[in-house]
Amino acid sequence: MSVLDILKERGFVESVTHKEELSDYLGKAGATCYVGFDPTGPSLHVGHLVTIMALAHMQRNGHRPIALVGGGTGLIGDPSGKTEMRKVITPDEVNTNKQSIKGQLSRFLDFSPGKALMLDNADWLTGLEYIPFLRDIGRHFSVNKMVKAESYRVRIESDEGLSFIEFNYMLLQAYDFMKLAQDHGCFLQMGGSDQWGNIVAGIDLVRRTQGKTVFGITFPLITTSSGIKMGKTHKGAVWLDPEKTTAYDYYQFWINTDDADVAKFMALFTFLPMQEIEQIRRLEGADMNFAKAVLAYEATAIAHGSEGARDAFDAAASVFGAPAVPRDLCVSSRIPRGGSQGGGVDNVPSSLFESERLKQGIPAVDVFVESGLCNSKGDARRLIGQGGGYLNNERIESFDDLISDQDFNDGEILLRAGKKRYRKIIAQD
Repeated sequence: MSVLDILKERGFVESVTHKEELSDYLGKAGATCYVGFDPTGPSLHVGHLVTIMALAHMQRNGHRPIALVGGGTGLIGDPSGKTEMRKVITPDEVNTNKQSIKGQLSRFLDFSPGKALMLDNADWLTGLEYIPFLRDIGRHFSVNKMVKAESYRVRIESDEGLSFIEFNYMLLQAYDFMKLAQDHGCFLQMGGSDQWGNIVAGIDLVRRTQGKTVFGITFPLITTSSGIKMGKTHKGAVWLDPEKTTAYDYYQFWINTDDADVAKFMALFTFLPMQEIEQIRRLEGADMNFAKAVLAYEATAIAHGSEGARDAFDAAASVFGAPAVPRDLCVSSRIPRGGSQGGGVDNVPSSLFESERLKQGIPAVDVFVESGLCNSKGDARRLIGQGGGYLNNERIESFDDLISDQDFNDGEILLRAGKKRYRKIIAQD
């Protein structure tokens, strides 16, 4: 089975160009492909996982992935999928973000020599001269075609409109594809469905300037069964940077997957064999909780390493109990089958509060906000008012109840929001 067949079977592929030629290209080992990543922030998030996992599958099947960081295009901002202009950032910010992103991608890809490349389009874009670029590259683009692209059309019709600087983005991304084809033999670009117009523009530019046929694959926008965009939670994005989203919180994100999404997410976000994932589609009721534990463990092990996954598993087991995952369910999974082995509640995320404040007592509504369990005091009041706030597993009766050092058990206070979100409170001098 070729990698293209694998991606299709697992639910990655929405559209492809040159179907037969692409199949031939990927049917032999040694093909080179790339995905672009926007470096306007220090961390990628779960919404990037489809493209990252696609690159990982490419590498596992003998191909060479390129992770292209948009150090040049990031100074402009891609209008695709946006209704307003992106914030323009400085080159220093781009460089800092680029290093963080490489660390996150290294969990998924092997960047040792010959295995994968991480490139920055600033290396060739920032030195371009405007007049030669217009003469040599701009002449191949039709404005009539460009304004029909979905990404441009949406922005043109928005209140803010489309800036001239953003209008150039398609040319620059196409130039990236041309440069990678020329210098690195990269003949495949992959991206989200909102990148279709940019990818096709690059394919056309390579054909016009180099006389070569190159290819594109786009991936669908992944939503949950309830229609919510993948990776969105009550606290915002779920980040790949462990400093922004801990391994425990990452694990809990996957544990909270809707039953209807478990098999789909296993296919997309783990490397478990499809024949084992097919088992999941037949599960019902409480048995689905075992499948969620497998999904959470495998996804966390990829993004945070085996140790991070084990710590998250032990921490969850300490407050929810260890799931007795049947030994014949997803036999390739590395999830512990014999229960938790230690660590436990020590790995539940914690928040530090000044000892003096705790002596005086802090209103519960403030503690829930400052610990990160709620986004605002309004959220905290609603949570506690609806009976969803707990202190050491006892329901909090009122949002103005004081939480103090009198509530410590073994040097810590355990808060809970709803059924599954926990935080430890620890005193500091």
